[in-house]
Amino acid sequence: MRPRTLADLATAYAEPTPQVGCYRSFDEFQRCYREVVKLIRTRSDMRRLVREVIEDAAASGAVWIEPHFNPTTYAPALGSAEDVLDLVVDTGAAAGRPLGVGFGLTLSASRNRDPRAAAVLARLAADYAGRGVVAFGLTGDEATTPPEAFSEAFAIARDAGLIIAPHAGELMGEASIRGTLDVLFPDRIAHGVRAVEHPALMERLANEQITLDVCLTSNRVLGVVKHIQEHPLLHLLESGVQCSLGSDDPLLLKTNVLAEYQIARTHLSMTDQQLAAIAATSLRSSGAPTEFIAKTFTEIDAWTKRTHPNPSRTLTHRGHKDSSTR
Repeated sequence: MRPRTLADLATAYAEPTPQVGCYRSFDEFQRCYREVVKLIRTRSDMRRLVREVIEDAAASGAVWIEPHFNPTTYAPALGSAEDVLDLVVDTGAAAGRPLGVGFGLTLSASRNRDPRAAAVLARLAADYAGRGVVAFGLTGDEATTPPEAFSEAFAIARDAGLIIAPHAGELMGEASIRGTLDVLFPDRIAHGVRAVEHPALMERLANEQITLDVCLTSNRVLGVVKHIQEHPLLHLLESGVQCSLGSDDPLLLKTNVLAEYQIARTHLSMTDQQLAAIAATSLRSSGAPTEFIAKTFTEIDAWTKRTHPNPSRTLTHRGHKDSSTR
């Protein structure tokens, strides 16, 4: 959500504007998120939110947008979960079309709710596989409920051919990541950066070609690292772990996709070739259509050749596994 939209909605509903950007704990971050969510009260509010998410991501250079989303959060105000999902899918596709931007959803269960609710959400995600939903995730505080409790939900999503993309390895370390690998069988892990504490775990992530969806700013703001320069992204990449860069929550963290790439270049001294490889990974591990990914790979390679006409090594891409075979 844009800061201007947040202020507009708070004014319209005579609510105090949530203060974003500074959190003393993950609980504070979650409370702020819930305050923002409560300001989405009409279908018009949701349409505005989705359109602006698409427009802002496109302005950052994104060509495919795949946000985590739970329609049941908004259902009490906007109708059934199906009504909410139809609204978001249709609005996202319509907003992205003139911008040349693709849109898919990761339906994400919450660790803060009963795992049985996750199974219900997974069935909804399965019903919408191929109709706007491309992945299934898991959000919230890792300390609340271990991944093993959500095995049924993720089995449903996996059987439907959805990408499996839970959060893990952010606030919790090895046990959370290992449990996620052993029980949920992810294709991607949101964050996962605490794997750097265990070389054997990094080796496993590399061998199983699991992508970590990394947000540098999120890890700094929420205390996973004290300073960006200490972030383990480069070490993970050098250890063979595939990583993407994303914005996590632009409003609450005051960042965007472009800013995360700029931070990686400026504060981690990453090269154009490394950033291009990360961009390729983000597409390859997404739910974007195969032909869309191939076209974007061509554009990434063309950009790399323009900026580095005589590179010491060429950018290569591993084969994309179609989501229907996951």
